[in-house]
Amino acid sequence: MKNAVFLTLFGASAAGCAAYAPSFGERLGASEAMIRAAEEVGADEDPRAEAHLRLAREQVQRATTLSADGVPERAQRMLLRAQADAELALALLREAQAQARTHEALEEVGSIQRQLR
Repeated sequence: MKNAVFLTLFGASAAGCAAYAPSFGERLGASEAMIRAAEEVGADEDPRAEAHLRLAREQVQRATTLSADGVPERAQRMLLRAQADAELALALLREAQAQARTHEALEEVGSIQRQLR
């Protein structure tokens, strides 16, 4: 009985999610917002992050062209890629920042250990 209720609720939920497909404008806005977020925290300053940020910008441009050319499905997929690349740029920047903080902390610990000897 529990399984039947769960499957019914799961099916209804999946159908509801599948029924809503964001418009090109909504997806474009989300992609551009993610790009701006990555830019604002300095993703352009890290080589790996900058490469993915550049890809995201290019993909937004391609998506706009595809949409204007009447290929909405490809445009939507290109925007998904742009958003994913912008998210990756942000994650790579955060990783680089965390590694830099870790390196600084290790140097400070080493300095303290030398002072205690």
